[in-house]
Amino acid sequence: QVQLVESGGGLVQPGGSLRLSCAASGSIFSIYAMGWYRQAPGKQRELVAAITGGGSTNYADSVKGRFTISRDYAKDTVYLQMNSLKPEDTAVYYCNADIRTGQITRGDYWGQGTQVTVSS
Repeated sequence: QVQLVESGGGLVQPGGSLRLSCAASGSIFSIYAMGWYRQAPGKQRELVAAITGGGSTNYADSVKGRFTISRDYAKDTVYLQMNSLKPEDTAVYYCNADIRTGQITRGDYWGQGTQVTVSS
């Protein structure tokens, strides 16, 4: 059993900052890539940022230069630092991780989502 628990969402004014955290726990053998997705009302879920097991990162064009993804390998935790937030960043943000739970078992896991609202 694996759980991803997110925290750090909330309401912020345009131009403000938020930091999201996502901690993985449970029967974890190893974690490969971790990432953040978001889904705004009426839109499809989209990748925001991802970080591989080796530390390589990639970002959606819409957040480059404003968001930073990082990872604490010892704590099985991934972070998303969001700066210069815009109203169009408003969405539910989901954590995702590619996790090996045994010698032959590996799966894609999701957190429950955390709401980020950017509004004055």
